[in-house]
Order: sequence, then C-alpha cells, then structure tokens
Amino acid sequence: MTDTKEIYKNLGIDEDVYLLGETICSRLKERFDSIDKTAEYNQLKVLQAMQKAKVSEACLYGTTGYGYNDIGRDTLEEVYANVFHTEAALVRPQITCGTHALALALMSNLRPGDEVLSPVGKPYDTLEEVIGIRPSKGSLAEYGISYSQVNLLSDGSFDYDKIKAAINEKTKLVTIQRSKGYEPRKTLSVEQIGQLIAFIKGIRPDIICMVDNCYGEFVEVIEPSDVGADMVVGSLIKNPGGGLAPIGGYIAGKKECIENAAYRLTSPGLGKEVGASLGVLPSFFQGLFLAPTVVSSALKGAVFAANMMEHFGFSVIPDGKESRHDIIQAVTFGSKEGVIAFCKGIQAAAPVDSFVVPEPWDMPGYDSQVIMAAGAFVSGSSIELSADGPIKPPYAVYFQGGLTFPHAKFGILKAVQELKNSKVIRL
Repeated sequence: MTDTKEIYKNLGIDEDVYLLGETICSRLKERFDSIDKTAEYNQLKVLQAMQKAKVSEACLYGTTGYGYNDIGRDTLEEVYANVFHTEAALVRPQITCGTHALALALMSNLRPGDEVLSPVGKPYDTLEEVIGIRPSKGSLAEYGISYSQVNLLSDGSFDYDKIKAAINEKTKLVTIQRSKGYEPRKTLSVEQIGQLIAFIKGIRPDIICMVDNCYGEFVEVIEPSDVGADMVVGSLIKNPGGGLAPIGGYIAGKKECIENAAYRLTSPGLGKEVGASLGVLPSFFQGLFLAPTVVSSALKGAVFAANMMEHFGFSVIPDGKESRHDIIQAVTFGSKEGVIAFCKGIQAAAPVDSFVVPEPWDMPGYDSQVIMAAGAFVSGSSIELSADGPIKPPYAVYFQGGLTFPHAKFGILKAVQELKNSKVIRL
C-alpha cells in the first residue's frame, strides 16, 4: 500500500509540518462541503448557458485572418452573456490580460471631460498608470479624463457621505474593484457591491457602474452583473479560463458598453465583426466549463492557507472562518524575509520550474519591487498555484490558485516548510 506521508517526505515536507496540515484539514470538512455546493450550482449554470447558446463541434474550429463569421467566437460571447446574465459580452484572445480588459472598458466608455470615480479606495497598482495617477503615455489623464477617489472607512465599509459628495456632473463611470489587489483589505461581496451600485444609481441612474471582477468569478452563486453592474470585467488566465485558457479577457454587460469596447479593441466601423480566434476556442470553452470546480479547488486552498497561517499568529485576510468572495488569501508577515520565504515555498511546489528560486524584481506597472512565484502551465496564470507581493510595508503576500486542492494543499505545506527552514516560524 502506498504511503501518502512518505511521498510528502520525499517531496521535502517534515513530519511535523505534514501532521499539522492533516489536523487542520480534518477540521475543514464542513467548510469544504459548502464550497462544493457552490461549485455544483455554478457548474450547472455554465452548462445551462452552453446548452442555451447551442454550442456545437463547429464552434471549436476557429478562424484566421480577419475572423469574419467566426461562429465559435460569437457563440462563446453568447455563452458569457448567458453566464453573467448580461445583454452582450466581448471575449477575445486579443485582450491580453486583466489590466488590458479594464483599460479597454474604461477608455472605450469615457470621453474627454468625463470623470471616473473609485469609491473603494486606490485601484490595483497596474491601473494607476492606466488612469494617470502615476503619469504614463496614453493614460486617461492624457485624454482629459479626470479621476476621483473615496477611500473605504477603517472597518472596510463604504463612506457613503463622501461618495455622494464626490459624484458631480462630470462623473461618467464608477469603477468598483471587487478583490483586494495589493491592499490588505476585505474583498467585497456581491451583496455589498449591489448595495453600492443601488446607492450610486439612486443619485445618478445614468452613471456606468463597472466592476473589476478579477479573482471573484464563480466564488459565489451570483455575479456583480446580477446586482446592477453595467459591466463586469476580468481575465481568462484567472478564474473563468479554468486553467486552460492561454490568454484573453472578457467584458460582459450592457450592449452599448460592449459595442464601445469592441470598436476600441479593433477599430471604428469594424467592432466585433473582426478578430480571429486562432485555435484557442477549445481551451476557452472547456476552460469555462471546468472553471466552477477549478475555482472551488482554489477556494479550498485559500481556506486551508488561512487556517495554517493563523496557527502561527500571522494576520490573514480573510481569516480562517470568514465567508469568501474571491480566491485570494492575504497573509501579512511584517518582514520581507517572510514574503520571500513563502514565495520560495510556493515556487518549489510547482509542476513547472519548481527548481527556480524567485527573487524580487522591478516589474513593469508597479511602484516597488515585486516577488512572484508561479510555476504554471500558462505563464502568469493566477488560477494556477501562485503567490506574489510587493516588497514594501506591511510586507504581505497574496496567495491564490490551485487547479486541484491536493496541489494547493501541498503548496501551502511547502511554503510552511520554507518558513520553518528560514527560521521565520517555529513548530
């Protein structure tokens, strides 16, 4: 009979680390059962969306060149609109990443003289240059589009009074970042997002409400588009790609917003009619089909990570018992040594490039050095086991992903082992 503990030992996990992991896992059965129930609902939702759109074998073939009459591409966008319950969707390999998808949604729906408002504090680092908070070529600021920000209150709730005061005749679009980014704050639930959108629409119904949905898809049984969002935006190498999509992003929402984005992505007069799918459609369709169960694996990994890190006294957001609204687990170490050791452990657990040692570096789009651990089949894929963080106070690391729970579990055990070996923790 094979011995699981022995193979963990062969993979560099000490017995005390292994036993701690087993003890914590045994306490999480009820929590994991609840995650599986959500996955079951979302799996059926995706299946229903595919059947409604009449996905066929012909949808998997793809096109080249201009991409005219690409039945698979058009059907995939119908499937996304069905999943998110929106009027339309834009799902393309030509959208290179989540930041590109967000920039596209913003730039296509704003005009000179408009103002964009973030009522949830500072956006993710890479959006600072898109907006022009940090000067950059081609930013919204260069096109005469202004930016306003209202920070969250100290308890993580919305500052409704200041939000109301910030809305003016120039306010055209409100951007709501669901996930925490590189801020150790709580992720917004879909319910909270709905309350915020209702408040904004109560003041000005014409304001476009856009939600950065990265890391949040299929974590709950509803999406921000179900509670009033005019656009939901995300990356296919995160949750909805299911670990199979090799590139891509999506925008789902109101027909006019999607048309604007399509004309910006391609060119005026062409819009959604062009854009060859280039052989990626099987991975896009199958990745979306697998996404609910892949996300459930990542969620289990995040819950396991929270409980493990709490055991050693580290501050974690969310904590080990809180409800979850994205796949990211933030752990604050208070030292760069902790961040680096954790990321080294995650890298060492990877199926690809496990022998590589990650180091902090000056990554484009960030204002400090960043360390990233991601030995993935798709480069940079955040739905695969990964961890990253800026090398600056409060020295927090952000762990996410795991195509299967056994791999996510091993990744956390390996990170704990590295923390132990580096003498950041003691068992």
